Amino acid sequence: MRIYFQSLLISVMLLAFNSIAHSDESSDNIRNEPVRHIVAFKYKKGSTISEIKQVTDAFRALKDEIPGILHFEFGVNNSPENLDQGYTHIYQITFKNSKARDTYLPHPQHTKFGDLLSELDILDSVFVVDYIVQR
Repeated sequence: MRIYFQSLLISVMLLAFNSIAHSDESSDNIRNEPVRHIVAFKYKKGSTISEIKQVTDAFRALKDEIPGILHFEFGVNNSPENLDQGYTHIYQITFKNSKARDTYLPHPQHTKFGDLLSELDILDSVFVVDYIVQR
């Protein structure tokens, strides 16, 4: 699981950097808009409430450890549409802007969080999307 998460983390970082280099984000107006970072976890069967709480608490702590994070929130899926594909826990981080997100991705505290996920080995799958808030 450690190799899987590290590969996933590297892939996310490369995609983020590549999208910034080749996107329409070159204008200062867009680059300075908040970025939402949505993470959905599909926990393995048998994951305990205590383990999930440990992950959530460590994720929440990143807000105080990494500059540029404006907000952290999470919740458990309760959609009646049955389209969740097994993803149960949703985490949302709001970054000040793209630069703050790009600082977060390789940050040592984010890497440490990834190490915790690997150690606990309770994730079946992870889904991540980012978007720039458009008003």
